[in-house]
Amino acid sequence: MFKKGKENFNFREYAWQQFKKNKPAYYSFKVLVFLIVVAILAPIIANDQPLYIKYKGNSFFPAFSLSNKIEIKNPDTGQTEDLQLDITDWKYVDAETIVWAPIAYAPGKTDLANADYVGPNGNQQFIDKDGKTIDMPLKFRHWLGTNKRGEDVLSGLVHGTRISLTIGILSMSIASVLGIVLGSMAGYFGDKRMSTTRGSFWTFVLGLIFAFYYGFMTRSYAMADALGNSGMSILVQLMITLLIFSFVSFCFYRFGKMIGRIPFLSLNKKIFIPVDSIISRIIEILISLPNLILIISIAAIARPSIVNLMIIIGFTSWTGIARFTRAEFLRISNLEYIQAAKSIGVKEFQIIFKHAMPNGIAPALISIAFGIASAILTESSLSFLGIGVPPDTVTWGSLLSAGRENYNAWWLVIFPGLAIFVTVTVYNLIGEGLRDALDPRLKK
Repeated sequence: MFKKGKENFNFREYAWQQFKKNKPAYYSFKVLVFLIVVAILAPIIANDQPLYIKYKGNSFFPAFSLSNKIEIKNPDTGQTEDLQLDITDWKYVDAETIVWAPIAYAPGKTDLANADYVGPNGNQQFIDKDGKTIDMPLKFRHWLGTNKRGEDVLSGLVHGTRISLTIGILSMSIASVLGIVLGSMAGYFGDKRMSTTRGSFWTFVLGLIFAFYYGFMTRSYAMADALGNSGMSILVQLMITLLIFSFVSFCFYRFGKMIGRIPFLSLNKKIFIPVDSIISRIIEILISLPNLILIISIAAIARPSIVNLMIIIGFTSWTGIARFTRAEFLRISNLEYIQAAKSIGVKEFQIIFKHAMPNGIAPALISIAFGIASAILTESSLSFLGIGVPPDTVTWGSLLSAGRENYNAWWLVIFPGLAIFVTVTVYNLIGEGLRDALDPRLKK
């Protein structure tokens, strides 16, 4: 905080105090914390396996078990039996003690007795151990109803929170790295600040062609296979491709350093690299393409996967962050402390990432907050269309899509739609709060 008579102004504390003054943003931050807690504790909040059970004198925790099989020893006979956790119907297990999750259903698990769209206030039924149909006990009730297959909507909403927040945060992490790095380079170097020799420049350009060929073209089949598979394979293959691309580029960069010393054909002549123009043209090309249509086109080719979806959204959403970062670095690059660092011989990239970036990243944080909301909305749109995550993965968008089959099942539209609306609104209000808190022109 800024105190009169002292020069110990702490901008972080000041920004936090300004953020707290914006009540909608501050309460939205609390809602976001609640959503994060729900996402982390989703397996404990909604699970069809008990949190704790005591069965035949044996105590264990099925919901927390890393194995699908538990060996139980009968204290009376001494015989052992295997209990398969994922296929056991725990409602009919004759246990001495059992502790259920607050929502005793897992996403995607069917309740045939309450299939075919049973509403929150509908007549929900339960089949007891004797096979008789009785009224649903309170602890097993579907509080937000079921869909056509009898899957619990509230359980799907709870676990969908984890998927939506994970995709939103991780995809924007990818976009943030790309946007901040490229934007900072464009704003700091401009078109007249990065110089090299003619030989070094054209050798490096030639190296980029070879790097693209060996990194991407020769591995196109491996990338295509990984893109067609679900899981982490695409991420591993992408890392291998980037490593090959970086290694070949670095080799040509070092070779270009030697070529640049040769006076033949003026290869040692100094030239300027138009970094800002190159990056700005790439940004303009991507901005000119409809983002949602571009994402849908790529997602339709790739097999539905959470990892694929995060990568697709991340690599198509970095332009806004790059533009904000570039604009801020254009201002910062001319300040006195940057010029002082140059005068004492500090390396350019050290100035960018150690000195300039901490002071120029604030506008990007605002764009990142809005970007997470946009990523969640994009994931919900793709899941609604059936080309986002795998069909067996329950998300807010897939729950909303199920509502198209029966318009009388209003709970399949209202509750997932409300969850999407609240989450997107929360991130937008947090973004506005960050903008007001980090903008010195709005200082009160």
